[in-house]
Amino acid sequence: MEILEHFIAIANDFLSPILVIGLLGAGAFLTVRLGLVQIRRLGHGFAVTTGKYDDPNEPGDLSHFQALTTALSATVGTGNIAGVALAIHWGGPGALFWMWVTAFLGMATKYAEVTLAQHYRINLEGSTKWEGSVAGGPMYYIERGIKDVFGWNWKPVAMFFAFMLMITSFFTGNAIQSNTIATQVADNFGIATWITGLFTASIVGAVIIGGISRIGKVTGILAPVMAFVYVAAAMVVLFINYDQILPAFGTIFTEAFNPTAGVAGTGMGIFLFTLRYGVQRGLFSNEAGQGSAPIAHSAAKTDEPVSEGVVALLEPFIDTIVICTMTGLVIVSTGAFNAKVPTAISMTDGNISYAMVDDAGGHKATSAPSSISITDGYPDATAPTEAQLTYYDIEVSRFFTDAGQTVPFTGVITPGSLSAAAADGTAHTTLYGDAARNSSPLTTLGFEIGLEPVGLAWMGKWIVLVCVFLFAVSTAISWSYYGDRCANYLFGKNAILPYKFVYLVFHFVGAILAVTTIWDLGDVALSLVTLPNVITLILLSGLLKKLTDSYFERKPWVKNKTS
Repeated sequence: MEILEHFIAIANDFLSPILVIGLLGAGAFLTVRLGLVQIRRLGHGFAVTTGKYDDPNEPGDLSHFQALTTALSATVGTGNIAGVALAIHWGGPGALFWMWVTAFLGMATKYAEVTLAQHYRINLEGSTKWEGSVAGGPMYYIERGIKDVFGWNWKPVAMFFAFMLMITSFFTGNAIQSNTIATQVADNFGIATWITGLFTASIVGAVIIGGISRIGKVTGILAPVMAFVYVAAAMVVLFINYDQILPAFGTIFTEAFNPTAGVAGTGMGIFLFTLRYGVQRGLFSNEAGQGSAPIAHSAAKTDEPVSEGVVALLEPFIDTIVICTMTGLVIVSTGAFNAKVPTAISMTDGNISYAMVDDAGGHKATSAPSSISITDGYPDATAPTEAQLTYYDIEVSRFFTDAGQTVPFTGVITPGSLSAAAADGTAHTTLYGDAARNSSPLTTLGFEIGLEPVGLAWMGKWIVLVCVFLFAVSTAISWSYYGDRCANYLFGKNAILPYKFVYLVFHFVGAILAVTTIWDLGDVALSLVTLPNVITLILLSGLLKKLTDSYFERKPWVKNKTS
């Protein structure tokens, strides 16, 4: 596992700068090329989504609203709860600002990829209902669009994209979701991660076997409900702590360009680090440029590609600018991002790792040492060259043997034996100390601190737990469709059912792996699948502009208007 983590870290360090430049560059280019389409056509996107321009006789499997909610079910997921927390934990509060920038530019990117996906989608003749009647996505416009415009054979690039997105579906849209649920349940109730993984895999399996029609019906109800519940809960916290909202915005803007390391070690105090985490988590959350959402939008009932493109504009707006902002403000306004809280640290906990920590709070991951000596609760390893035990990647300053933290631990922690031996010979499998939070537990801490003034801190974990469950399950459901369209493109219709089986296996496995490993694997897959997509969008921007200008000159929606 350590060797795998090492190679993943190398791949991420290499791909991250390329991903940041590619996404922001493509988003900025398309914003200018399409004349600020994300601002000028946002209102039309809301109008189309209401259904008043729908024609049920047009080809496709879903209404505009169902296509949007299916895509939103995939994007409004753990990235909105755990991803924002992860960005702030490592990049500091300023990372949220770069998530906003990614979302604004991503609105143009999302419009571009969905419009092209609709334009080049294909009909699946003789397909059953659970297989779907149409298929579309970047693999089709990479192959057919580049050939139409330039005459180039980009079939190998399209196949690479489809294969990598299928792999991404196993991790980003699936394993990370089950991992977040299992981590949250284990953190709150101590339930084994494999039990939670088996339970959620059963729910996902029951829905995805029915195909895109069943997925659309489920997400059409689930997506609006879960978004409303979460935003309403966050608004309550912000109302209670209203006096901290403006200072929170001030902190976010200040640290976006001049980040500092927090007292809990959060925020590395490096601008590029803050930028990287903001952009990466912004992409993970709204998926603009990744090429996943166009697959769901390709199933919409329409013969006008641009009409679905303007619907897709709403996704980054709703997902990141609204919902992610709620999470970020809760975490920053309550000070949760900078807090260490009493924690039971089991020696078998997957969130334990080891790092060398310098005086400035900088962390460098390292392998587990043979032992760590502790005297009166304090690690003897204080030099930057010596490994320290970390929880959610932040060092634990002092260890105790009791939950009340009144009896300091003296002895030796032996990572290999998954235990700690006290000086008197007593073996401890769990120690206690103040530790930082990350991922969804950090968001939970924000809600708990925010609700504490009105005596409702206990509700924090339930709000996040319910929303994590709804967000993660809905994301896993929608992502299964993305992957099976890729399997269909690569191997034909006979591959769809085997793909769904493997997908459910990955869902279960994801629940039991360490949170950092899962997220890092997702980032690698994310980078590899995004780059060919954004390059293609830039190359086809001329065709995209022609489609856009034609649609708004003809105004075809007028003939479908119901009132």
